[in-house]
Amino acid sequence: MVASGARSGNYGSELCGSLADYGADVAVSLRAATAAAPVSSQGAAQAEPPLPVLLAGWLRAQAAADRVRVELVAADDDLAGCAAAASRLARTASETGLLVLGDGSNRRGARAPGGNDDRAADFDESVAGALATADVDTLRDIDPELAAELGAGGRVPWQVLASLPTGVHGWRAELLYSDAPFGVGYHVAVWDRT
Repeated sequence: MVASGARSGNYGSELCGSLADYGADVAVSLRAATAAAPVSSQGAAQAEPPLPVLLAGWLRAQAAADRVRVELVAADDDLAGCAAAASRLARTASETGLLVLGDGSNRRGARAPGGNDDRAADFDESVAGALATADVDTLRDIDPELAAELGAGGRVPWQVLASLPTGVHGWRAELLYSDAPFGVGYHVAVWDRT
């Protein structure tokens, strides 16, 4: 799984935690047989993992997968850093699935968490179009400053996705959902190698 956070980091299969801080008292882990106490990938005790890491553990259990690995890329990383993360991910097994998490703009309307910004709808529409068509150039070209001004936390994960090498293959894409029900742009898409 790839997501952005305050800083970069890798989380291996030994990590576990709980969604209690987010309203669901559910223990999660990145590996099926992990103990209940939160530990870092290096084995030292730590604070609760970031939400994307916890979600990866929850999704692992829902899919009955044996283990997952999470790579958080710093939210302010540039395109070169995103490409480096994509290169690291590409070295994993060819049958690996990748979950990319990131919000669109949080400035969609008067009740939006970031307040209204008239540029937000066009920004999210462009992202949705790129996710719907596997338009890697549009995703790579997202302006980091504009994304930050619009509160779009998905810029880095989308640029990692767009930087994955495909070799002789391309992508087949389908946009399953795109809306801003709470003033935040949410997009759900599935990309498969062709």
